[in-house]
Order: sequence, then C-alpha cells, then structure tokens
Amino acid sequence: MKLGSKIYLVTIFAILYIPLIYLAYYSFNAGKTMINFDSFSLVHYTELFKNSRMLVIVINTVVVALLCGLFSAIFGTLGALGIYSLKSKKRRNSYLVGNNILIISPDVIIGCSFLLMFTSISKQFGIDNIQGFWSVLLSHIAFSIPIVVLMVLPKLYEMPHSIVNAAIDLGANYKQVLSQIVIPYITPGIMAGFFMGLTYSLDDFAVTFFVTGNGFQTLSVEIYSMARQGISLQINALSTVLSVFVVVAVSIYYIFNTNKLKREVK
Repeated sequence: MKLGSKIYLVTIFAILYIPLIYLAYYSFNAGKTMINFDSFSLVHYTELFKNSRMLVIVINTVVVALLCGLFSAIFGTLGALGIYSLKSKKRRNSYLVGNNILIISPDVIIGCSFLLMFTSISKQFGIDNIQGFWSVLLSHIAFSIPIVVLMVLPKLYEMPHSIVNAAIDLGANYKQVLSQIVIPYITPGIMAGFFMGLTYSLDDFAVTFFVTGNGFQTLSVEIYSMARQGISLQINALSTVLSVFVVVAVSIYYIFNTNKLKREVK
C-alpha cells in the first residue's frame, strides 16, 4: 500500500474515531464538564445505571428497533418478491422508482407526513394518545421497508433460473419452491435488510421526533432533550456503553462469518 493511501486511511479513521474516544475519555471524569479532567471515576456510569427512566428508554429503543428490523424484513421481502415476479419491465421500474423516492426523501418530510396522518386518524376515529409506541414502530417499519427491498432484490436477480426450473420439473409446487429454494437463497439479503432496518431505527431522530408522544421516548430524542438542557456526562457514559456493545456485536458477527467461510472452503 502506498504512503498516500495509508495517510488517507489513517486520517479518515481518526476523524471517525477521535470524537468517540474523546467522549469515552471524559465519561470517566469525576468532574461534570469536558473542560478539565479532574480524576478517574465511575460516578457517571453509576448514575446512569441508577437512572431507571433512562434504562426504560434504552429498552424502548431496542424493542422498537428489533420489531422494526423483523417486520420490515418480512414486508420488504414480500415486496421484493412481488416486484421480481412482475412480467412488465415498465411496471417493475415504476415500482422501483416509487421505492427509491421513499429512500431519498428527507426525514423531516417523512416525519411531518406521518404526524399529519396520525393526527388525522386521531380526529377521524376519536382515538386519543395515538402517538406513542405504535406510531413510532409503524413509522420506522414504513421507512425501513424500501431499504429491505433494495437488499433482497439483487439476491433474487442473482438466483439462477435453472434451479427453480429443475425443482418445478421434479414436481415441486409454488410453496415448496419458495420455502425450500428461493427463501434460503436470498436469506443473506433478508438478514442484511433486517440489520439495516434495526440500525436505521436505532439511529433515527427526525421521524421519531415528529411521531413520538404520550410519554414514550426513544434514545435519540432523549439525548437531544438532555443536550438542550446542558451536556451531562451521563451522555458520555451511555455513548461509551453503546459503542462497546456495537464493537462486541460486530466482532462476534465477523468471527462467525469468518469461521463459516473457512468451513465452506474446507
């Protein structure tokens, strides 16, 4: 690798990771600011784990993200199968354009649209406190489905028609072809869609800010509220815990995939 490439990579990783290291460093500060490091202390971690409200918000965020990943993977896969099965190329492209418009639309517009929709439903049907867990979950599923479609469709186009035709020639019906051939083949795309939906849900602020309510909060909105009141080093502690969790999860996933590839090679 050339020296220029190494310098470029080091610079990019430094820009990405120095802020995280900075946050983690001051999470162990006994003081209450990030101006001076007084002494090493776990006081902010202790306060974080004693903060029952914050723990509930973390659980809310994780539950919404997992359900979002699951349902968006299911509905996105069905959508991808539907688009793939269309005979007309023009219709297929029309659906893909509509799908992509939802991906590139600004989050503020999507959030505002969902807010207007839930407000209208509330007025039309007289439903009080409609904004909360269900509004957040439905909104997250809705904006994650187009991402899953784009994750699954390439795997469908990669799938050789010969294996499907062979199964049909051997007497397999549509259900058997779908469950025993198509779904196993596109499983990597489905899993990628699941994790993308989960990640987008954990990360989302703009849409959640519009549709949350009724005492229900997610982590992104809560951190925003805390930051407006003044930076608390509990945010640093929470960010450090989440960063460690992500690093461990990615490491486990990488080790699992590496071992799987080694077994396949053997």
